[in-house]
Amino acid sequence: MTIRDAIRYVGVNDHQVDLFEGQYSVPNGMSYNSYVILDEKIAVMDTVDIHFTHEWLDNLTSVLNGRTPDYLIIQHMEPDHSANILNFLKTWPNTTIVATEKAFSIMENFFDKDLLEHRHPVKEGDSLSLGSHVLHFVCAPMVHWPEVMFTYESTEQVLFSADAFGKFGALDVEEPWDDEARRYYIGIVGKYGAQVQSVLKKAANLDIQTICPLHGPILKEDLAHYLGKYQLWSSYTAESEGVLIAYTSIYGNTKKAAELLADRLRAKGCPNTVLCDLARTDMAKAVADAFRYNKLVLATTTYNADIFPFMKQFLDHLAERNFQKRTVGLIENGSWSPLAAKIMKEKLSGCKNLTWLNTTVRLKSALHAENKEEIEAMADELCREYIALSPDAANKNDLTALFRIGYGLYVVTSNDGKKDNGLIVNTVTQVSDNPNRVAVNINKANYSHHVIKQTGIMNVNCLSVDAPFEVFQNFGFQSGRTADKFKDWTPIRSDNGLIILPKYINAAISLKVEQYVDLGSHGMFICSVTEARVMSDKETMTYTYYQNHVKPKPQTEGKKGFVCKICGYIYEGDVLPEDFICPLCKHGAIDFEPIQN
Repeated sequence: MTIRDAIRYVGVNDHQVDLFEGQYSVPNGMSYNSYVILDEKIAVMDTVDIHFTHEWLDNLTSVLNGRTPDYLIIQHMEPDHSANILNFLKTWPNTTIVATEKAFSIMENFFDKDLLEHRHPVKEGDSLSLGSHVLHFVCAPMVHWPEVMFTYESTEQVLFSADAFGKFGALDVEEPWDDEARRYYIGIVGKYGAQVQSVLKKAANLDIQTICPLHGPILKEDLAHYLGKYQLWSSYTAESEGVLIAYTSIYGNTKKAAELLADRLRAKGCPNTVLCDLARTDMAKAVADAFRYNKLVLATTTYNADIFPFMKQFLDHLAERNFQKRTVGLIENGSWSPLAAKIMKEKLSGCKNLTWLNTTVRLKSALHAENKEEIEAMADELCREYIALSPDAANKNDLTALFRIGYGLYVVTSNDGKKDNGLIVNTVTQVSDNPNRVAVNINKANYSHHVIKQTGIMNVNCLSVDAPFEVFQNFGFQSGRTADKFKDWTPIRSDNGLIILPKYINAAISLKVEQYVDLGSHGMFICSVTEARVMSDKETMTYTYYQNHVKPKPQTEGKKGFVCKICGYIYEGDVLPEDFICPLCKHGAIDFEPIQN
């Protein structure tokens, strides 16, 4: 298989394996990928599993066509990629092995040190020329072993990514990438999100046209999709809106409760409801689904003064992989002394940023009328934002939405008649309650000010603390006059026709302008409330929270100049012009401060 002009595939498919790494079911087998770069000098990228020595060497010999490889690049020392190092050296004994120092130390655990004669240790930033092709080495420790490195070939713009971007399944089987790549990532790499984030930042500086992993297909099209998935997975951000109900049931009563909850969630508009019997579902898939969705309900029985074994195993897997940033609900069953809810919560006590539902369902042996009421309350709690976003089911006169207004950060949406627009504002105030009036201050330089003066309507979306920095970049660092800020959004509209953000908000308020006050640089719109929806009980994003927890810290080390306190833009120079306007957030010189090194 030809990857690029001078890069060939020499890997193998394994349909003999049933459990990868002794635990992951692989009904469609595995691939062990290896590559050859043909130039003035030849580099072989990794070996394969020991059971496929001859097939791999045959593939390699065919591609080499009588030539001798100069380098064997070892990116990862797990045996499914390194087991044939000695068999390779028996065939081509003068080849130089290229790896990190840590890889060589692990290599000596597997092989006789004296047999590893020709070594070329590399470190972060080192490069190796093959002629017209140049290899650049990128260290990726703990993705997912300490010795791992990526290799970037700059001529063909190919990233050899070790185990990253891999998936379960042989290459001769057609199947969607996402599901098996997710199961692979969460199971094998999921614990090391911070390390993956670190190497993704390095990869962002590379012009990548092809990704060649050690498992799974070579990735050439829509690389943003695969990189985006890794960004989500490694930041522990939910991939999809929905609820996974993971349950165990001995005599069927806990199962009935789980099924009833699933029915009620679907009836209330939950976009994805997934039932998972932990005793019968592939555990790796169950764990991957817990990371896939933003909400999780755990339902199990008290068993031997503990919890049912499959639930215990499931929770251990979650905790081990740094499960976080999710909403979690509990259903317990116990005939005389139920302990399951308490134990389940304790087992996840080390997980960060979990929001626990107020409602806990407590069965005593069977499903009773009061349990059905608890399940209804739990479904309401889980679906609150979905109901609020529904044009039919939403309570559009929930004036408690006004209580969400603080000195926070908001996205104000509008429409100029041709396209939707939105901007970040930090001054929204309720000025009276009889009648309800809200004042919104907007800088006159912003396009939204012009639009709202013309149309007389707007929506205030109250951002919650889960809003990522990308929201502020999208709505705060570009002008709606030239940018389509809702290009990749699925619009949800209030009765006035304007957009409501589908996520990252705890309330949305539709306003009609009743009065305008000119305040110089800003205009104040005093508005009546025409619609108010509450999506969640999440805290409102305040300016302080944004500064401390959301906005990335500017990289000022070694730089001299001024940094924008709003967005982190760095102006390098001895003097900041008084009329300087930040090119990102459009704030003036008053919002810059000197860099302190």
